[in-house]
Amino acid sequence: MARIVMKFGGTSMAGTERIRRVAGIVKRQQEAGHEVAVVVSAMAGETDRLVNFCREANTLYDPAEYDVVVASGEQVTSGLLALTLQSIGCKARSWLGWQVPIKTDDAHAKARIEEIDAEALLASMAAGEIAVIPGFQGVSPEGRVTTLGRGGSDTSAVAVAAALKADRCDIYTDVDGVYTTDPRIVAKARKLPLVTYEEMLELASVGSKVLQTRSVSLAMKEKVRVQVLSSFIDETAPAADTLPGTMIVSDEELEGTDMERQLITGIAADKNEAKITLTAIADRPGAVAAIFAPLADANINVDMIIQNVAKEKGETDVTFTVPLSDLVRAQAMLEERQEEIGYRRLIADDQVAKISVVGVGMRSHAGVAATMFSTLAERGINIEAISTSEIKVSVLIDSDETELAVRVLHTAYGMDATA
Repeated sequence: MARIVMKFGGTSMAGTERIRRVAGIVKRQQEAGHEVAVVVSAMAGETDRLVNFCREANTLYDPAEYDVVVASGEQVTSGLLALTLQSIGCKARSWLGWQVPIKTDDAHAKARIEEIDAEALLASMAAGEIAVIPGFQGVSPEGRVTTLGRGGSDTSAVAVAAALKADRCDIYTDVDGVYTTDPRIVAKARKLPLVTYEEMLELASVGSKVLQTRSVSLAMKEKVRVQVLSSFIDETAPAADTLPGTMIVSDEELEGTDMERQLITGIAADKNEAKITLTAIADRPGAVAAIFAPLADANINVDMIIQNVAKEKGETDVTFTVPLSDLVRAQAMLEERQEEIGYRRLIADDQVAKISVVGVGMRSHAGVAATMFSTLAERGINIEAISTSEIKVSVLIDSDETELAVRVLHTAYGMDATA
């Protein structure tokens, strides 16, 4: 018997028919003898609808009241799933964030989980009851409802699994695992049986939408085994642990497997990037700090950075990327400080994409970056910026060439499925 936390996303919970399908999947796990807790998202599109209500009510809304409104989406689906489970003969009850309790800090709309008191949940599960928990929400030290930020239900599920000391956390989505790249771009993309926490964290941070970054980071910290599965399966499908999903595991668990010898695990593409170039900046100490310090203070994340020597002696050009959603804010901030920074022109480009190759095999194999650069060059794809980590190489290219770049790199690294 295992203790399992099952998490279902918004598309899985979108309407009574899909909730009934989810209830069947959960029931089969309990009938297999497992202790089960379920974490659910709001119905697809519901959180956006609630956020818009807040904006219509007050453009300068109070974050605490915002949390009260947007947390209701998960409250609805948790109650509906508990009712549906009861209708098919299961003992089930919903546990809201404050009832567990899931204790967070007081940073409304972007709270972080500090502690989960799992005693009541464990007693309920031991008695054969299925615990249904709304994701994305908790309770502040003042007793107010808090939310964890967009995508927070994955984080809730991993945190609950850690608190319950669960054998694994099954994340059910609209995809049936983690692939070498987006199958919609490359038909020969392969589903991966195992991916390390580090690789999944890098993939999530550079555009892969399978798992939310914070949830992967928490799983790595707490050593929670995470399995990615699809909830869109027929009624006669086998139990989750027999399905060919993708397991997110530690480096230690990966040792000795064929996956250890794999050079590249995945290729991700992210079009949510924008490029800013500041020209003719004085080449002196402190000039670059004057650019990035105010951006950091405004919580605008800067990714790739290139500094080039300009034509004029003693001057330099600086190019960097920011999230597309922060481009307008970053431009305004830099234009206000033009005299202080001392640049001549600001050139913004929102038609760029970041292509990243990720794999733990880079640690022991040379030539990954060279293969990437030569492959793109052969197809006439210009590289505008580069960034690297121990297990990742990312390049910035024109967004119109995104799909071509992903396809040729997938082939170049020998990742195309043969069947």
